[in-house]
Amino acid sequence: MPALRIAITNQKGGVGKTTTAINLAAALGLRGKRVLIADLDPQANSTISFQTDAEIEHSIYDLLTNPQLSFEDVIRKTNIENVDILPSRINLAKLESQLIGELDAPFRLKDRFERSSLMYDFTIIDTPPTLGLITVNALVAATHLLIPIQSSYFALEGTDDLLDTIERIKARPNPDLEVLGVVITLHDRRTTLSRDIYDQICQVFGDKVFETTISKSVRLEESPAYRESIFNFAPQSSGAIEYSNLCDEVIRRAS
Repeated sequence: MPALRIAITNQKGGVGKTTTAINLAAALGLRGKRVLIADLDPQANSTISFQTDAEIEHSIYDLLTNPQLSFEDVIRKTNIENVDILPSRINLAKLESQLIGELDAPFRLKDRFERSSLMYDFTIIDTPPTLGLITVNALVAATHLLIPIQSSYFALEGTDDLLDTIERIKARPNPDLEVLGVVITLHDRRTTLSRDIYDQICQVFGDKVFETTISKSVRLEESPAYRESIFNFAPQSSGAIEYSNLCDEVIRRAS
C-alpha cells in the first residue's frame, strides 16, 4: 500500500477534527503502521495532547518558512507507539499574512513532503476550522481527505463551500486528491434528530460515509487532558471501539 497523506478537514469548529486525528493515528500505530501527525492548526491541540511548548525547539511554522530546516529538525516522538508529530505553535497563525504574494504559498507543505526522505505509512494532517491558506496547503499536500461532520442541526452548513474548495484544488494544484470518507461525529443514536441528520448526510455523500459513527463520549473529551489517546486512557470505552473500527475502514479504503 502506498504512503497516504490524509487531511482531516472541515471549516466548522467543534466537529472532532483533532480528536479524530489523534485517535486515528493512535489506532494505526497500534496496528504497526508508521504514522506522522502534521499539526497545521495554530491552536496546536494535537501538539498539546503530546508535548509541552518547552519541549519544542522548532514547529511546523518554522518548517514552512525556513528552507534550511528539514523534517528531521522538527519532528518529535510522541508517547504513542509508532506515531511521530510535526508540532504546531500559535505563531502558525502568522503564516497566511507572511506568505501573501508568494508564488509558492499554497505548495509549501507539499514541497517539504516531497523533499523529505522520511518514510511513513500514513500522515494525518490536522487542519484549522477555516478554508484559508493553511488549509489549502493541507489540501494541496494531501492524497486523501477525511471529513468529520457533527451529527447536529447545522451539520451541513458550509458544506457547499468545502466541496467547492475541494473541486478547485482538484482542478489544478492537486488533481489526484480523493475524498477517503465522511465520518459522523458526536452522534447520539437515541435522538430522532441525530438519526435524521445521519440520513441527510448520507443523502449528500452517499457511499463516502463511513459505516462507523463516533458517539458523544466523556472519555474522548477527557483523554487529551491526560495526554493519552483513547486507547490508553479508556481502552474498553465506546470511543476506543469506534475509532478502532474507523481505523479498519480507513485501511480497507486505502488499500
